[in-house]
Amino acid sequence: MWNVVRNALCCGAAAGLTSTAAVMALACLEGRRPWQPLNGTSHWLWGEEAGAVTRLDARHTGIGLATNQGAAMFWGAIFGGWLAARPPRSRIALFRDASLLTMIAGLVDYGLVPKRLTPGWELAVSRKSVAATFAAMGLGLAVGGLVASRGREGRQRA
Repeated sequence: MWNVVRNALCCGAAAGLTSTAAVMALACLEGRRPWQPLNGTSHWLWGEEAGAVTRLDARHTGIGLATNQGAAMFWGAIFGGWLAARPPRSRIALFRDASLLTMIAGLVDYGLVPKRLTPGWELAVSRKSVAATFAAMGLGLAVGGLVASRGREGRQRA
């Protein structure tokens, strides 16, 4: 049980950090405020105009950041459970599996859920930046899996 929890926490935290950093950097490259895509994530509560909000505030940015991290923890829990249920794998297999789950996440987030429940990044950045942000999330899932497996290896040696 502890493996699942550790994997979920490591994978979710890393996926949240990498996706947040990526979408903020990409927003800057597109001439927008770095927190604007996070404001867009709050659109589930405030409507589509949230993506046009350029100021940093708790109402939009705080809720968007919490929502993004919560979603990353959800996908991290799925990936963490997947990793815990299977024998240790190579780094290549780990990155492959993280990439596959990220593609599923993208299909779910932009193909299956109602528009009000999408990540909302598309309200502030281009489709290319949304895709790149998902790639960053996949990288975070994989890195989180590596970190979690290192913790497990260290305890097995002791």
